Amino acid sequence: MGGHLVCKFGGSSLANAEQIEKVRRIVSEDARRHFVVVSAPGKDRNDSEKTTDHLFNIATEGQHFRRRGKAISAKESYERVIGKFKSIMSGLAIEGEDIIDSLESDLTSHISDKKRIDFFASRGEHCNAKIIARYFMKKGMDAKLMLPEDIGFLVSDRFGNARVLPATHANLKGSLNDGQISIIPGYYGITLKGDIAVLSRGGSDLTGGEVAYAVDASCYENWTDTDGVYQVDPRIIPEASVIPELTYKEIRLLSSKGFNVFHFDAMVSCKNKEIPINIRNTNNPSAPGTMIVSSRIPDETVVGVGRMDGIAYVYIEKDMIGETIGFTKELLDIFKDFGINTHHYPSDKDDISVIVDQHDLMGKADELKEAIATTLSPNFLQISYDLSLLSPVGIGMKDTPGVLAKASNALFEENINIEIVDQGPSQMSFHFGIFQRHADAGLRALYRALLKRQDR
Repeated sequence: MGGHLVCKFGGSSLANAEQIEKVRRIVSEDARRHFVVVSAPGKDRNDSEKTTDHLFNIATEGQHFRRRGKAISAKESYERVIGKFKSIMSGLAIEGEDIIDSLESDLTSHISDKKRIDFFASRGEHCNAKIIARYFMKKGMDAKLMLPEDIGFLVSDRFGNARVLPATHANLKGSLNDGQISIIPGYYGITLKGDIAVLSRGGSDLTGGEVAYAVDASCYENWTDTDGVYQVDPRIIPEASVIPELTYKEIRLLSSKGFNVFHFDAMVSCKNKEIPINIRNTNNPSAPGTMIVSSRIPDETVVGVGRMDGIAYVYIEKDMIGETIGFTKELLDIFKDFGINTHHYPSDKDDISVIVDQHDLMGKADELKEAIATTLSPNFLQISYDLSLLSPVGIGMKDTPGVLAKASNALFEENINIEIVDQGPSQMSFHFGIFQRHADAGLRALYRALLKRQDR
């Protein structure tokens, strides 16, 4: 494969000095790895919290952890963040008093609330990139720090969930030099007014995707702590295999159903230029990982089964729903007014279910029911909680008869009732809603029926 490789390394890949040395070796082993996007340090054996969470805690004066029931003060978070970066630099044997001084100054600066949170949250990537660039240079590598504010990585001023602006691509193309290794902090950008704004959590993936698009990369390598995308959650089914190849459509369907190895918004730009994405393991770099591509010829029917827990559904009965023009729109508008995202809404002539994350209903369920009752006058209205969605996915399912029957029979044999069933219009996925207490058994049953090869 020719051309440039863009490499993004996640927090687990950069958690300490030992991990950063693994990253350095990976980058040095392939001269095409010119663009390296880095996250903030992740958890390690000395701290079970992520650096970014500590930074949120500092910015909110301790509220971030208090809301999660954790007794970690802003002062403790500050000490852990400073200690973390000092420890990393000590382990790498590099000088960095100036980096620490700059970080301490940033974390004690006075910035208005909304801007303060984003600025503080960005410091993990910002500081880590400085350290990694300095370490690479110490090791004789031709590396250069390329901060978002210096290379024109422009984002909207929607703080906490900024969007990359179109001008960014031209800016990056003009700023990044393919003759050396560019170290780029992920997760944040600069607004048109010059403020720091962060992308959504996991946004370093998105930074990497935008860089790959801008430099016409031949591949975007996303390095993490797993060998790739597994057929099912390997914590539940240890014998599950890594999927060697997926289409963008398949990974998007799996990502939306619990496969959280990759920020699927990051795929959009790569998909537009048909840049393959390779998910790799920093701790096992010889593993080929999972390649995400525009198209493939499947040799299987189902490629993976996603799972999403914590699901609720709102069930409504009313005569003539199927013949009432605009009923579904009115119903979904009510959910929109309450800020509740909907996943699916299977319906029949006289009833409909709306599937949501039950977390989104917290503090809203009674008012939501009242609004539906007032606006639509249903004959019956009920909310059911504690479901899981199990979602087989695969382009090989299209026009293959009997897949849904085989899957439903597998659950029947385990005496698991299907509360909800819905098939995607692309015929590349379908979704079973079952009570969460049966989810592990249900996932195993679907794995045996749809994925496990008899020759293993």
